[in-house]
Amino acid sequence: MRRRSRETEQFSISFLDVASCGFGAIIILLMITKSAAPTTEDLIETIPAGVIQELTQQLFAIRSETDELRQELNSARDRNASVQQMIASLRSQRQALEGDYALAREQGDETTEEIGQLLLARQSLTEEMQRLFANAQVQESSYIGGVPVDSEYIIFVIDTSGSMYENAWGRMLEVIEETLDVYPEVRGIQVMNDMGDYMFDSFRGEWIPDTPSRRVQILSTLRTWDPYSNSSPVEGVTAAIGSFYSPDRKISVYVLGDDFQQGGSIEQVLRTIDRINVEDANGDRLVRIHGIGFPVILSGSARFQQSGYRYASLMRELTQRNGGTFVGLNDFR
Repeated sequence: MRRRSRETEQFSISFLDVASCGFGAIIILLMITKSAAPTTEDLIETIPAGVIQELTQQLFAIRSETDELRQELNSARDRNASVQQMIASLRSQRQALEGDYALAREQGDETTEEIGQLLLARQSLTEEMQRLFANAQVQESSYIGGVPVDSEYIIFVIDTSGSMYENAWGRMLEVIEETLDVYPEVRGIQVMNDMGDYMFDSFRGEWIPDTPSRRVQILSTLRTWDPYSNSSPVEGVTAAIGSFYSPDRKISVYVLGDDFQQGGSIEQVLRTIDRINVEDANGDRLVRIHGIGFPVILSGSARFQQSGYRYASLMRELTQRNGGTFVGLNDFR
């Protein structure tokens, strides 16, 4: 009986030892394998394939935008360099022209009067003009079409003939507006046609006060103002001088037109203006006369161009005698 019991006990202990050792080995193996960090391949396998594809596309898009921005930056740098070169070239050309003009003036070359826009001897500024320009902070060298800003009063004498009204009226309005813009403030404005008719009858023989609203009104009324004209500036210029000259005023008359058909010969017109716009003790004329020519007639048939040439000849001589300048525009549109 004792012997049988001992054999049973020895078998049970051996089984438990084997089982414990096996279980312990399994635990040790698990600990060894889990202690290592997961590799990149393990992480990639856990990310869905769609997310990887989307991120790859975004990366390519960013790279493409970067390349485009880099190309635009290089292109902008090239354009800037080209503009700088152009500016330098224009400055050189301007300096060369100014040098040529100064040299020609010193040599007494009368042909310099035909170089572009004619420069003028300046009128001495009165105390009132100095105050106006000081308040407006306008540089003394301000010009409009070669004409210096040196007058307290300005009068526009406009050719209202059919050729001007139907062809050059829009360009004429631009010239009027540009001229007014250069004069920041004057003591009076007047608008007449080449027959001496006033645009505003309420200001007949009087100066139109210079205010922003008045300037807007002048330009607005000019758009549809078309009184009769005989295509001769004589009546308008003589009316302007006779009605508004005063020894205490600096006045500039701007004549705008395209042809000269009536009013006598050029020499007769010059003599008429000379009798009215006489010289003072200093040799200066009562008012300064400027002319602006619109090439309407000159762009038409050759048989009608004679009146255009007559206008240009008249205004060139008239402005030269009366301290002004004549500017012939290249285009009337």
